[in-house]
Amino acid sequence: MGRISGSGFKGWLRPASLCTAILMSAATPLAAEGLNANQQRAFDIYKELIEINTVTATGDTAKAAEAMAARLRAGGFPDTDVHAFSPAPRKGNLVARLRGTGARKPILLVAHIDVVPASREDWSTDPFKLIEQDGYFYARGSGDDKYMAAAFIANLIRYRQEGYKPDRDIIVALETDEEILDKDALGIQWLLKNHRDLVDAEFALNEGGGVGLRGGKPIRNSVQTSEKVSVSYELTVKNKGGHSSLPVKDNAIYRLAAGLTRLSTFSFPVNLNETTRAFFERTAQMEGGQVAEDLRAVLSGESDSAAAAAARLSANAFYNAQLRTTCVATMLDGGNAINALPQLASAKVNCRIMPGEPVDGVKAALERVLADDQIAVKQIDQATLSAPSALSEGIIGPITQLSAEFFPGAVVLPTMSTGATDGSYLRNAGIPTYGHSGLANDIGESRAHGRDERVLVESFFTGNEYLYRLVKLLAGGQ
Repeated sequence: MGRISGSGFKGWLRPASLCTAILMSAATPLAAEGLNANQQRAFDIYKELIEINTVTATGDTAKAAEAMAARLRAGGFPDTDVHAFSPAPRKGNLVARLRGTGARKPILLVAHIDVVPASREDWSTDPFKLIEQDGYFYARGSGDDKYMAAAFIANLIRYRQEGYKPDRDIIVALETDEEILDKDALGIQWLLKNHRDLVDAEFALNEGGGVGLRGGKPIRNSVQTSEKVSVSYELTVKNKGGHSSLPVKDNAIYRLAAGLTRLSTFSFPVNLNETTRAFFERTAQMEGGQVAEDLRAVLSGESDSAAAAAARLSANAFYNAQLRTTCVATMLDGGNAINALPQLASAKVNCRIMPGEPVDGVKAALERVLADDQIAVKQIDQATLSAPSALSEGIIGPITQLSAEFFPGAVVLPTMSTGATDGSYLRNAGIPTYGHSGLANDIGESRAHGRDERVLVESFFTGNEYLYRLVKLLAGGQ
């Protein structure tokens, strides 16, 4: 099947620009044809990674790490530069190195190989088979994050086979357990603790920033420099209970429900930082009408207009999450029998805290909003705080240069992730980390962690080439 080649898309995802040969019927397994050698390698590695089940709790990331190690060795890398680690059964991490001249400190390319669960009955295709359909690749992990993992491995082999000698070593680290925030310290934390020498770098590229399309046209190319802090709380109400035939007003479920209702109407104050200010400034250039006016009003800080503008922007969940800390109820439990008054009601609340805000202040805010001293608030996980990575010209310059070639007209946009990645651990270890994938997708579509996760076929191949070129710009040499 025909594929676009060269630096960037020419037709940019308009239906006419997609080769009809790549449009497969529903649920048809992939049969790649007409690819050049580099595209074929990237596709083969991608397919192999996708079809190894690496669901964090039940899959096998050790198998995936070993498979990628075998690819690298077959591509000419010596054993001394390829390390597959298994810190626990079915848990695997891979570190590989392309050696440069050593004139500069290494660059680290990091991607996680674990994925969230997917049920076959929920999907229109088998989530653990790579399926090409209607111009998309469908599979769990197709975007999050096996696209980047496959691209890094394929491109590392390509560099070696071309005899490329960069000014700095290029290190690829594929790690496990990112999807559970590495809570058991078997992924990136394990590598930093046990093999820091293998992953130490001047800076890292990671997931977290893609290319946004609107009407098939690229309008933004994101660079993630910071992340909100994920912290969860358990709310509990205890009661003496009793028989359901003798109800009383003091009911544990009612108390908890009333508190959650108050929480549902509460908004934390607007709190902008360097990254979100730059994000809103550049987004205002892309938007028009009321949205652009509101973005500029929020940036101005003039109390009356800014408050009204923030209220309108907050109706959009994405803008709301960029403006402030958020807390939302995600789990609920109460009672133990249909004919008994509840003795216990509980809820889980997940908060995403703006960088720099004190975590203790969020707990205090929750207690204040719940406004009931019988609702106990307990923090149930650890916060991983990290300072944003600086927007240095050494990073942004090459990205801006290459973005203009691959994604003409797109604004290079600093972003703060509302979710969490392993970037926080790297930043805390002194390795500035930038989320930047080169993978283009429609701004209105987000299927990561959801049903029928997919990426555009054209975006997959263009993104691979973009990362290949970008890493060479960042690494220098010949």
